[in-house]
This record gives sequence, structure tokens and C-alpha cells, in this order.
Amino acid sequence: MDGVEVDQGRAVSRRRVAVAIVRALLTTSVLVALYYLLPLDADSFGASVVVTLVVGMAVLVVLVSWNVRGVVESDNPGLKAFEGLFVAVPLFLLLFATAYFRISLADRSSFSEPLTRTGALYFTVTVFSTVGFGDIGPRSEPTRLLVAAQMILDLVVLGIGVRVIAGAVQRGRERLGR
Repeated sequence: MDGVEVDQGRAVSRRRVAVAIVRALLTTSVLVALYYLLPLDADSFGASVVVTLVVGMAVLVVLVSWNVRGVVESDNPGLKAFEGLFVAVPLFLLLFATAYFRISLADRSSFSEPLTRTGALYFTVTVFSTVGFGDIGPRSEPTRLLVAAQMILDLVVLGIGVRVIAGAVQRGRERLGR
């Protein structure tokens, strides 16, 4: 390989990275915009919150499964995995933020303070990151159960999800002979 081919390869690689970053940021931005713009009705910890979470998690599992296949078959598995994570993680967090917001609208005493959309998203991220500042907390028993379920699913997403994606990247690289 001469110097020109190496420079062209680097330019293509940089362009692919830039495109992957832009796609990831756009996808995340669209998901967050939908969270703030879609009308969300108040609902106590009832059937519609549970159905929304179950359907959302099913969509998430399908999306991750589809992404894993795409990572294995991609000519750049690492970038494909990066893009997939920028869909899956925000979607996961926004599902819980939506549930918390709707619960708080229905019963303002479900949390230590009434939650706005931003407050619900903030609370979800603090639970996900295990920071838990303590400024917002669940007060009702059903809400505490939902937060506990999020904590368990956080561990699943972080542990199993990342391992599955990393395994797909490895299989994709092996397929490419890298």
C-alpha cells in the first residue's frame, strides 16, 4: 500500500465515524424531542403504564436483536454497535421517564415532589447511573416497585446488553478476518 491509499483509507474511516456520530446524535435528539412533544396522559400505576412499559421493552428487545444481527453482518461492527447503543439506551431511559411522568401527573404524592418531564428524565438517569442524589424519591409502594424493576433492568441492560453487543462486534470482526 502506498501513502495515498493509506490517506484515502483514513479519510473514509474518519467519514464513517463522523456519519455514525451524527446518526447517533440525531436519533437520540429525535427520541428526546418525541418525549417532550408527544401528549402524555396522567395515569396512576395502572394498566396503561404497565402495557406501555411491556410493549416498549418488547420493541427494545426486537431492536437490540435486529441491531446485533446488523453488527455481525456489518463491514464496521464497532461503529454499527455504537449507533445501536445510541438508540437502545435512550429509548430504555425514555420509557421509564414517560412512566414516571405519567404516574406523577396522576398522583403527585407518588414521588417526593411532582415531576415535570425534565424531572422524570433526571430521576430516570440518576437511577440508571446509580448516582441517586436523594433529591427525588419514590413514595408510593407501586412506584417503589417500578423503580426497583428499573434498577434490576438497568443491571440487565448494562451487564447482558453490553456483553451481547460486544460479542456481536467480536463475531463481526472475526467474520471480516480482523
